[in-house]
Amino acid sequence: MTLALANRAIGAIIGSAVADAAAQPLHWVYDLQKLQGILEQDPNPEFRSESANPFYRRDTGQQSCYGDQAFVLLESLSECGGLNVEDLKQRIITFFGPGSEYDTPINDPYRERGGPRPQLPIEGPWRQGSLKGFLKNVDAGKEETGCENDCQIDGIAKLAPIVAFYAGQPDMLEKVEQATRVTQNNDACVAETLAAARFLEHFILNGPDPKVLDVVLGQLSDPNRKQPQDLDKAVIGHIHQVKENLSMTPRQLIPTVFPNT
Repeated sequence: MTLALANRAIGAIIGSAVADAAAQPLHWVYDLQKLQGILEQDPNPEFRSESANPFYRRDTGQQSCYGDQAFVLLESLSECGGLNVEDLKQRIITFFGPGSEYDTPINDPYRERGGPRPQLPIEGPWRQGSLKGFLKNVDAGKEETGCENDCQIDGIAKLAPIVAFYAGQPDMLEKVEQATRVTQNNDACVAETLAAARFLEHFILNGPDPKVLDVVLGQLSDPNRKQPQDLDKAVIGHIHQVKENLSMTPRQLIPTVFPNT
């Protein structure tokens, strides 16, 4: 591995962790008017000292539930010299399971809906749906531990360590899918995560490239592509939608393209 390539791989991991920590105080602020008010007061909200997260509160600089998953994956890859699914499962159980910082009443995987509403935001981290599903599948003794009905951003958010480790290797996408399905055994999530892995690998191997959207579209359209998914055509459609809206800022894009978000 050349020095430049190694630096880009390391940069992907560090950049992912820093970005997660920088955004954590504004994580899950779905009220666009509230978010607009925050940004008017502070147009550079990175590492905001006062959390505005409506669901949970952690000290500024700490990771979100997504960044913590990336850390666990990085630790497993480092200790095992590559992806070891069983080791990864055990580390996830230790970090997010019984007796962990994430093990609180509101984060109980078996907490019934319709009960008393918790007082939000909670102090401490939030254990989201895929991790709750994972823990329940582990408890049930299932070999396939991934949550089947969760297709949130977890797979993409924790992507950097495994793409950095396997970038340029023929089994990179296979390893990404295996790691993703440990906690999210959902085809839509896997298809989107594999597309994101293609983007990140291209940047690690080649550096900045304004034509990266077309490069990945070409890969996804190749009938002989690696790790093909039934939903790749849908992902291609999503990428074309991105191309069509590149001129819009996030503030313009969200209410226009996602009016019900």
